[in-house]
Amino acid sequence: MTDMTSASPAPASSILTGSDEMRRRNAAEKRFKAYGMFAISISLGVLAIMIWTIFSDGLSAFRQAKLNFPITLSSDVLDPKGNGDRAEMTKVTTIGYGKLITAAFNAELAARGIPTDGISAKDLAGLLSKDAPGVLRAEVLADPSLLDTTQTRSVLASGRIDGYLKGRVTRETALRDNQISPAMLDLADRLIAEGILTAPFNTRFLTSPDASDQRPEAAGLGVAILGSAYMMLLVALICVPIGVATSIYLEEFAPKNRLTDIIEVNISNLAAVPSIVFGILGLAVFINFAQFPQSSPLVGALVLSLMTLPTIIIATRSAIRAVPPSIRDAALGVGASKMQTVFHHVLPLAMPGILTGAILGLASALGETAPLLLIGMVAFVDNYPAAPVEGFLDPATALPVQVYSWASRSDPAFIERSSGAIIVLLAFLVVMNVTAIILRRKFERRW
Repeated sequence: MTDMTSASPAPASSILTGSDEMRRRNAAEKRFKAYGMFAISISLGVLAIMIWTIFSDGLSAFRQAKLNFPITLSSDVLDPKGNGDRAEMTKVTTIGYGKLITAAFNAELAARGIPTDGISAKDLAGLLSKDAPGVLRAEVLADPSLLDTTQTRSVLASGRIDGYLKGRVTRETALRDNQISPAMLDLADRLIAEGILTAPFNTRFLTSPDASDQRPEAAGLGVAILGSAYMMLLVALICVPIGVATSIYLEEFAPKNRLTDIIEVNISNLAAVPSIVFGILGLAVFINFAQFPQSSPLVGALVLSLMTLPTIIIATRSAIRAVPPSIRDAALGVGASKMQTVFHHVLPLAMPGILTGAILGLASALGETAPLLLIGMVAFVDNYPAAPVEGFLDPATALPVQVYSWASRSDPAFIERSSGAIIVLLAFLVVMNVTAIILRRKFERRW
């Protein structure tokens, strides 16, 4: 009988020591985490650079250089016939008001003993904004009782003086600029020391309409903010009811056949169509065919609604689909009808997702520019639209279009205002996103 030799079994590896394969898996997991952290760090770094660039360039738009000095509103100049008739006073143009402001400014310099050596009378007038006479004329015509009174006014300084206070204009650049000179900058320093030239918070940036290329210091976002508000109001009134109703029907009531499949595919495809295509559609249908006025909030809202509606439908359907089927079965089991099940149980539970999707869809529409450019909202608009409902057909612009318009102009003052408008737009978007989070938390329910 031969001895049977059997091979001893291999020792089992311990989970405490770990095998080579386990160490390789752990190493791969660490590398994956490192890749993820690196990608997140790069994204946050780029975001931080973008935000820092926007705020560093745009925060100065919320300050504006102003000259403070007394102005005597002489009726001999502003009301030559002395009868206080507004129709007669309107015959005095901004040229007359401009001469009055310039004379008062020169008198203030002389009274304070501020030397103006080497500066011509034209250059002295160039320290004042070309918008100042128009503003003063509007105030006097609105309140003729200001005649023959002395008012200490805060008059906008010119764009170059404003740029000097904000660091855009230096003495080196002034040597190459025909609108400013080093002597005028020296005078600006003396005006700052005397408290005549200041840079307070610029409320007109948020309330004034756009201005021409010759008056960048007077340009504001008033018309753009109002136009965006009108459009978002109309988009919400159009998209939310239609989008939610469509989603409820497709998800809860529509039969599952070829027709509904085609509708669902087309909704998904429309959500991926570039926004400029909707602008071309709006130009062809709403302006060329329906003859709606160009650059009106109504046309802009209709175009943005076409673009936003698929997004709201998809988000709403996802929220409805997320409600467990057991909720429906329990409601039907106790005798509720299909309509009662949907509106009393499914819809309230889906409300957080519906509100979030709707607000985020509106926030996305608020930042669209390309479709609005094609329907004429890039036009220069310096008059406020009327109150609703008439104002929906008046010419207006929008915040993203105003950003594009200012960024395309050559004066650095408009570039500064473009960054400031981006800050305002970002503030609106942050408010809308925070509102979506709050509403989601408020209406969220557990089941």
